[in-house]
Amino acid sequence: MQTETTAGGPARAASDGPPQFAPGTKLREYETIFLLRPDLPEDTVDKIIERMRGIVHRDGGKVIKVENWGKKKTSYEVKKNFRAIFIRFVYLGGTKAVAEFERNLRMTDDVMKYQSVKIAEGVDAATRAVEADVKLPGDPETPAHPGREEPAGFGDSFRERERDAEDEGVPPEVE
Repeated sequence: MQTETTAGGPARAASDGPPQFAPGTKLREYETIFLLRPDLPEDTVDKIIERMRGIVHRDGGKVIKVENWGKKKTSYEVKKNFRAIFIRFVYLGGTKAVAEFERNLRMTDDVMKYQSVKIAEGVDAATRAVEADVKLPGDPETPAHPGREEPAGFGDSFRERERDAEDEGVPPEVE
């Protein structure tokens, strides 16, 4: 296996795999969280993750960890959806790598929202360990606390009583 060293950059393997870094190579550590459409099949989610991983490697970066948090409820409506598949990328790279990563997220129709944050400056790329990818289960379609009843007059149960009272022509009672 042959490697070629670029000026000031990582030594790349001829197979175009993840770059090997010389000791002392300093990069910035970034975290990008992006939301995917909730109706995507698992294989499409995996393809998007692998594509983004390839972009980081192509731009001389190193993927530290990828977490698929699964399908979760969003705090507010995002592109007409109240749920999304949350993906968290932690990687090393330069500012150009982040710009390319975000450019590709913008071009992907299945990505609804994203945000990148710089975690650390001057991380040694040769010694930073790669962590195993994590796939977490998403929120179940059931309530957050099964078996626990909400107090009367709270949330959806109050709205249901309001609707029932409107149907009967009687004002709802507030406890």
